[in-house]
Amino acid sequence: MEYKYEKLTDKIYVCASTDHRFGTDAFLLADFSQYRAKDKACDLGTGCGIIPMIMQKQRPPQITYAVDIQEGAIEQLKLGLERSETSGIVPVCADLKVLWDDAPLGQLDLVTCNPPYKADNAGFQSAITAQRIARHEIMCNIDDICRAAGKLLKFGGRLCMCNRPERLSDVIFAMKNNDIEPKRLRMVSKNPEEAPWLFLIEGKKGSKPFMKIEPQLYIRSGDGFSDELRKIYNTGKENV
Repeated sequence: MEYKYEKLTDKIYVCASTDHRFGTDAFLLADFSQYRAKDKACDLGTGCGIIPMIMQKQRPPQITYAVDIQEGAIEQLKLGLERSETSGIVPVCADLKVLWDDAPLGQLDLVTCNPPYKADNAGFQSAITAQRIARHEIMCNIDDICRAAGKLLKFGGRLCMCNRPERLSDVIFAMKNNDIEPKRLRMVSKNPEEAPWLFLIEGKKGSKPFMKIEPQLYIRSGDGFSDELRKIYNTGKENV
């Protein structure tokens, strides 16, 4: 396996590969989660650990469990941690459908997840198993993720996810089915002329119904990135 170390700051590096890499959506989700220094957090399906590593740049949570079912992903995260100066990231190789021994049930303030976007039988499937797991609901589906988050979160704890717009109703249904009430929604478009390609959603465990629709986020402005995206990237990857 060939690894590449992506520099987030002079002290934080993410180990990426063809199997476990990252994109813009990870930066958008980390920013949208509004994580706090006092939080106890968990990133489900962490891959190379990009979201917990982004969170290290500013006010990192006091602890972040970085969970993935694939040993290769957790190994990459550990390689990135070895090269970086971080605090509070706990790599966990586990199946989120059953969690793990001594999992912090009912204790977490925040759960994040950048899930597989496609149903198992939808769209072209990569021949690389790790990429198929990352892109299609082979090992878990949206309801599995929300059920796991519901077990981990304390009352009032937040689940933040991203997904494709065509899966919005599935995500809302899965959240509600697991006592997580959708509270915040934001659509993401490349520019004002194009339809959204991504949404960001936050749900709170045990909350009453009321959802805020936030202003649309645009990726591009003219021939370059929008000012907001530049600001988001500035809290994460350098030299974008």
